[in-house]
Amino acid sequence: MGSGVWSTDVYDAADRYRRSTGRSAFAYSDSGARTVHQKLDPRGAVRESRDSQEHPDSLAIAVVFDVTGSMGDVPRVLQTKLPKLLGLLLRKNYARDPQILFGAVGDATCDRVPLQIGQFESDNRMDDDLSRIVLEGGGGGQMTESYELALYYLARHTELDCFTKRGRRGYLFVIGDELAYDRVKAREVRNVCGDDLSEDIPVRRIVSEVRRKFDTYYLLPKGSSYAGNTTVLDFWRGLLGQNAIELDDPDAVCETIALLIGLGEAAIDLEGGLADLAEAGLRADSVSTALEPVDQGRGRVLATWGLPTTLQGDDRISRL
Repeated sequence: MGSGVWSTDVYDAADRYRRSTGRSAFAYSDSGARTVHQKLDPRGAVRESRDSQEHPDSLAIAVVFDVTGSMGDVPRVLQTKLPKLLGLLLRKNYARDPQILFGAVGDATCDRVPLQIGQFESDNRMDDDLSRIVLEGGGGGQMTESYELALYYLARHTELDCFTKRGRRGYLFVIGDELAYDRVKAREVRNVCGDDLSEDIPVRRIVSEVRRKFDTYYLLPKGSSYAGNTTVLDFWRGLLGQNAIELDDPDAVCETIALLIGLGEAAIDLEGGLADLAEAGLRADSVSTALEPVDQGRGRVLATWGLPTTLQGDDRISRL
């Protein structure tokens, strides 16, 4: 739940060991596993981002990615870029005490592992959670996945000290290339999360609910099956406005996440963030193109995108 400190040395040592033994960073999935790992099972569980003496200013960051076949190698790219994401957040002081949760989403209508959710971590246990994710590679073949199920879980099964104590939302990044279903189905929630809902929840309502807790983004990377698809982009922009972002370079996912957090925390401006990328030897051109509309759109009223009126004018929550 957010204790410990990230060590790039530990990450590098683990990576060298995996390479020397021929093991994958996604060892659980590559072993042939087809059931959710017990550490990532959402049923009856709550994920917590808590303050501590070690991390007194915790900031919850959730990164959930599509693991169906249409997403290709994006999850593996994310794992290899993890040190750079943490390096930017910590070395450049974008966030004082980031606590990162990794999760994965599939299709609850047909996949055996439709939702996997790790814990908020500050140290190398987040890499352990990545290693437990099943890269199912399935999906229903209809340009729709169960993103709404992940949004439901993060809205109702997370406890964030940054939000409850300081009125500051966390960050949620959904990385995918398809539509969500039009509603959160009570039957699927019961089967996957163990909750007993009296009725289905429209997707727009659950988006509004999760955005009370999380500054929410949808990232559509090039290289996935539906990259650049106007139907997908229009769907997510209808829910999230400019927070639905196209990425020309799938390798830039972690850099984009880091800069969005830095911008949201007012730790940098876009020009400064791009300079930090260049200093770290990372490509900045595709990130600049992706984030320019978001940077220009900051300061707008959140209700423009359909959020409840109770959020309007709340400066503690409105960081866009």
